[in-house]
Amino acid sequence: MRTLKRTWPFHVMLLPAIIFLIIFSYVPMGGIVMAFQDYKPWMGISGSDWVGLDNFRYLFERDDSLQVIWNTLIIAVLKLIFNLFVPFVFAILLNEVRKMAIQRTIQTLVYLPHFLSWVILGGILLDLLSTGGLVNRVLGTFGLGPYFFLGDNSLFRPTIIVTDVWKEFGYNMIVFLAALAGINPALYEAAEIDGANRWKQTLHITIPSLVPMLMVVGTLALGNVLNAGFDQIFNLYNPLVYQSGDIIDTFVYRSALENGEMGFATAIGLFKSVISMVLILVSYSLAKKYAGYRIF
Repeated sequence: MRTLKRTWPFHVMLLPAIIFLIIFSYVPMGGIVMAFQDYKPWMGISGSDWVGLDNFRYLFERDDSLQVIWNTLIIAVLKLIFNLFVPFVFAILLNEVRKMAIQRTIQTLVYLPHFLSWVILGGILLDLLSTGGLVNRVLGTFGLGPYFFLGDNSLFRPTIIVTDVWKEFGYNMIVFLAALAGINPALYEAAEIDGANRWKQTLHITIPSLVPMLMVVGTLALGNVLNAGFDQIFNLYNPLVYQSGDIIDTFVYRSALENGEMGFATAIGLFKSVISMVLILVSYSLAKKYAGYRIF
């Protein structure tokens, strides 16, 4: 009670966030029961027929379901890899820029796309990547194209990955820049005295110092491996590229709102949530074991 008397203002400060979390995160969990029903909106949860695990069996029997899971894994894993590698390399390169004005200008330019929503960027990319868009006109000057980037199954995945990396690598680079700022300058001074050039300093000091942070970010990102980016895919895909671009989240959206398969869509979402929870626990354990990272 003595501690509570001293800390009650902090509990009051947290109260709105806790209420918000309960209303929008915990109360809706009651809808999970729809995954085990042949849910009909006009009959409600109490009136819909109970079907047990039929929705989950149907999930693994449908050819399009397996294709969607495969698409999600491919896109998410490639995004994870490139959203680690590109910020890591760019942070090292940017750290070598000695003029602070140039460095800050570059940082601002690469941060900006992160703050634009995929609704805005989707409209821009639809124009840029169309058969008559700027990208194809530039390629045409070299005798290439035109390419249907957002309508060709062989090009859609690379387009999704490249545009996502372009949007997010500047923001993802922040953690690596922070790690670079924490490197002891005396290490570089000692290396310079020993005759090490900039390349050797980068190879033997900078990169090894960043590897622990790379391990932490990489292992924690495993928990989101089934989140392939609903906003991006939804704003860029179309029926022509369902085969290569349809992911779990967009499949749930179409199953629930377009096809009316509410129970089936809930089963897919529950399947994804369970797998994601397991991956989060595994990734946290790996980060704690190999990188010394812990939340509490």
